[in-house]
Amino acid sequence: MTKQSLIVSNKELIAQDLSRIIEMAWEDRTPFESIEANYGLDESALMKLMRAKLKFSSYKLWRVRVKTKSIKHLNLRTTKVTSLPPYPIQTQPIDLNVS
Repeated sequence: MTKQSLIVSNKELIAQDLSRIIEMAWEDRTPFESIEANYGLDESALMKLMRAKLKFSSYKLWRVRVKTKSIKHLNLRTTKVTSLPPYPIQTQPIDLNVS
C-alpha cells in the first residue's frame, strides 16, 4: 500500500479514486447508493473516509450539507430529481493534443 492509497473493504483505493469519491460525496445529486455501488463504501465508511481526508472544518461543513439534503439517499428523492438526466461522469482526462 502506498502513501497515497487507502484500503477499504479489502480493496485498495488509489489517490485518483479517493479524489473522485470525495468529489461524488460533495455533489448534491450523487446519492450514497451510487458511491457504494461504484466503490463499495457505505455511508458510515464514507463518513470515516471524509473525516480522515478532509480538514475538520470541511468535514463539518460536508456533514451539515449532507444532513440538509434529502436527495443524497435514493429512497428520499422525489420523482422530479430522479427523472432528470444524470451529469456525464468524466473518468479519464481528455487529451487535447491528439494529432
